[in-house]
Amino acid sequence: MSLGRRLAIIGGFVGAGVLGVGFWFARERDRLGDRRLFNLKPDEAGLNGWVKIGRDDSVTVAIPRAEMGQGVQTALAMLVAEELDARWDQIRVEEPPESVVYRNVDILIDSLPFSPEESGSVVEAAHWIAGKLGGVLGVNATGGSTSVRDAWLPMRTAGAVARDLLLRAASRKAGLPVTDLTIVDGEVRKRDGAKVATFGALVDSVEGLAERPPPPLKKPAEFKLIGKPLPRLDILAKVTGQATFGIDVRQPGLLYAAVRNSPTFGGEALGFTLKQGKLPKGIEKVVIVPGGIAAVGTSWWKAERFLDQGVEVKWQPGPAPGLDTLGLWKRYEDLLENGEPALTRTLGTAVTTTSDRQQTLTAAYRAPYLAHTTLEPMNCTARVGPTGVEVWMPNQSPTLMRLAAARTAGVPQDRVSVHTTFLGGGFGRRAEVDLVRQAVSCALVLPERPVQVLWSREEDIRHDCYRPMALARWRAVLEMAGDKPKLVSVAKRQVAQSPSEQFPVRTVGLPAQKQPEGNAVENPPYAFPHYQLDAMVADGVVPVGFWRSVGHSHTAFFDESFVDELASALKKDPFDLRRDLLAGRPRHLKVLETAAREAGWGTPLPPGSGRGIALRASFGSIVAQVAEVSVPDGRSIAVKRVTCAIDCGPVVNPAIVRAQMESGIIYGLSAALFGEITLTNGRVEQGNFPDYDAVRLAEAPVMAVHLVDSGATDIGGVGEPGTPPIAPAVANAIFAATGKRLRSLPLRMVDG
Repeated sequence: MSLGRRLAIIGGFVGAGVLGVGFWFARERDRLGDRRLFNLKPDEAGLNGWVKIGRDDSVTVAIPRAEMGQGVQTALAMLVAEELDARWDQIRVEEPPESVVYRNVDILIDSLPFSPEESGSVVEAAHWIAGKLGGVLGVNATGGSTSVRDAWLPMRTAGAVARDLLLRAASRKAGLPVTDLTIVDGEVRKRDGAKVATFGALVDSVEGLAERPPPPLKKPAEFKLIGKPLPRLDILAKVTGQATFGIDVRQPGLLYAAVRNSPTFGGEALGFTLKQGKLPKGIEKVVIVPGGIAAVGTSWWKAERFLDQGVEVKWQPGPAPGLDTLGLWKRYEDLLENGEPALTRTLGTAVTTTSDRQQTLTAAYRAPYLAHTTLEPMNCTARVGPTGVEVWMPNQSPTLMRLAAARTAGVPQDRVSVHTTFLGGGFGRRAEVDLVRQAVSCALVLPERPVQVLWSREEDIRHDCYRPMALARWRAVLEMAGDKPKLVSVAKRQVAQSPSEQFPVRTVGLPAQKQPEGNAVENPPYAFPHYQLDAMVADGVVPVGFWRSVGHSHTAFFDESFVDELASALKKDPFDLRRDLLAGRPRHLKVLETAAREAGWGTPLPPGSGRGIALRASFGSIVAQVAEVSVPDGRSIAVKRVTCAIDCGPVVNPAIVRAQMESGIIYGLSAALFGEITLTNGRVEQGNFPDYDAVRLAEAPVMAVHLVDSGATDIGGVGEPGTPPIAPAVANAIFAATGKRLRSLPLRMVDG
């Protein structure tokens, strides 16, 4: 990547004016927050912005990240409970108020277009600016597998500070030196084990104690909770039906809104005509909303049927009403051949000489647009009153929802409150602000009446912010050395739209930077003699956004499929080639070898079956997967078994890590076998699960997840890294079983 291009990234931040509000030279202790910040009730005492105690001996932990099934409430609470030495049955969790204390800095840093192994002054400057920008903006967001990574130090620090405060409070209350006291199993005791005070007995004693610098954090050998498969805190509410998802919100006087979005991307409703000349009973309003039209009524079904039968809409088409998938692929092919790269990166030493002993291996790969299809339909409830705007919704960034609601209603942000419910799936889709804009637009014309906007599955699939379609071409130069070919160099060119470019334009109005999405340009871990990447950013009206594992979801397929093709050309076993190319990468190698060993790599399989292997480092973690696939009739693909190994550094809760790997495998496998969004005449052809299918229970493979301990101290993410390796592992297994190389997703043995 050129120095000028990299400096342009930094300059783009400045040019957008986001740094004009001033730098906040944030330190970890700045994130502790005031003791009165955390929604204190009469029988509670705040220990800092993350922790409060109650007279009932409870410890309540602030969880600013969205719980969407990934176990974040449990994992973050464990960080505090560990350093506080609380009992797990004391722990409660609660959504905190809006504050920059709860910002997510890592999510901003991860969006930069650098590979993790890159270093140098420009990279460090960009990371520094992104970190400071995170402090300035104070964005509370959940995504990029950053929740635990970002909270690893701040929340442990909050627990340690809370522990110190309770020890000093007990010292003052009991008249004993602090050095004689300790905390064991959620109560203050003397060093000899005698009980001094419960946490609840110290509610009145912490007031007035001076702040002190944070004490040292525990060493891993001292952990009592971290690393244990503690039961999740959200399970009871979910299995008993007490959990409130966005779709469950019920406010007094609630109305329901169904929506029809513009049939073509970027279109708007210009007006409408009531077929019967008036609104029927049960329909309160018809409202033109951003991107479409909404019917608001006393039930969602009445509103939905009315949009089908009772109203004619005049649409202004979007800028590309004739858009179709075939035409897009042709444009991408032209960009691949002739486009100017937005980013070029080279590693290793280029060989400029040629000889007649050299040969070229070339392969092109395709990945389609993909929808998110969260299980809980897209929804948002909003109420506009004289004091401001109130929003209830499953979302991945209360900060962005507040900003969008304020702009839509024309009120200051401090007059908007956002209540984040449980999320029935997020995957990046619920970081978008389209639903809150539509809900607030409806609520504006029905003052003081809460309105719940709910999209049908068809609206969801046809008006998503999709995983980009992408095209890549790998090329390798091989040279005969005696009777064996030798690898000389590899190069990749790829084309895709950039979610990192579109998202800030769409949500907050920042100028486009024409930069590829950072995760899509991370370097493979292999020690190629010479590697070059040229990444082109495609323009387009199709909205693209963050999808589980983002750019890794398609580039892993491109990269790991081609490594297998290299193995074939070099007459090597795919596992052996990867092992050779991972020289100097002991963590990667250990993960690869664990997956291969546990899968029985090299042992016989029945006819028509094969194993495929793939490795991907993403979001601070390293994952390898071996897929065992059967193609018994040469047409149908059955994934029988998936063996997964992960090194994510320190493991907070092994049960959550295993569950997230299994979840990522199923999500990625659904995309690999079925996922495809196609366009005709500017419209999405798919509309529901019959034509946008997913892996069913009967089709799910047997899965085994192995946690690899490399001794690494940096913590990695687990929500997304399980998804990227599965598509190439399956494609490579199909080749092993049939000799047929599939280079396009979804994987099909026959066309159609």
